[in-house]
Amino acid sequence: MRDLNANPYEPELVPNDTNAFKNDSDVVTKTGTTTIGIAAENGVVIATDRRASLGGRFVSNKNIVKVEQIQPHTAMTLVGSVGGAQDFIKQLRAEASLYEARRHKDMRVEEIATLASNFARRGPFAAINPIVGGLDDTGTHVFTIDPAGGCIEDDYAVTGSGMQVAHGKLEDEYHEDITVEDAKLIASKAIKAAAERDTGSGNGLVLCTITEDELDIQKYADYQIVDEL
Repeated sequence: MRDLNANPYEPELVPNDTNAFKNDSDVVTKTGTTTIGIAAENGVVIATDRRASLGGRFVSNKNIVKVEQIQPHTAMTLVGSVGGAQDFIKQLRAEASLYEARRHKDMRVEEIATLASNFARRGPFAAINPIVGGLDDTGTHVFTIDPAGGCIEDDYAVTGSGMQVAHGKLEDEYHEDITVEDAKLIASKAIKAAAERDTGSGNGLVLCTITEDELDIQKYADYQIVDEL
């Protein structure tokens, strides 16, 4: 039954423990993963590993797909709490579908990222640090959403426990005027490098390519694709 004495201007969803989400960034690091987004000239590439771990010490699943499509030309990675990330994506998809139904057009990538940051800042989502990437009429975009709701656009982004190793690879090989094919190779190399040293990352690769023609998500059980690209 609804509390008639409750303040109608206060949110109904309030964590029982106000300290529950203070250390979200620590939880993201401990859960383990590596996710990458690169904005190229002609599209966006998102790459992730396929390992789910507990505390970065035990491999709980080797076949996770950590990239989900939000709308036809926008995708988001999963990193951190699995339950929180899955619920997060469901709500983003619902809002994007409502927007399309009402306005007969898709949300721009920046609008999706802004909505995601609002959810992270105000909603009961534990330990999320996703990358939102996509293509719209303003160009190609990659945004990171931090656990506190910060939203930052960049040419490329890395999140997860393997981010330091992956960042080093990207810093060394990223260049201006990068193409989707180049971005696929660089992102794949970075995921492979992270898997070599980060215990929370591994068990293969997921590559998501977003162009004007399609949004394609491919799964690989190993890193042989790095030699084929």
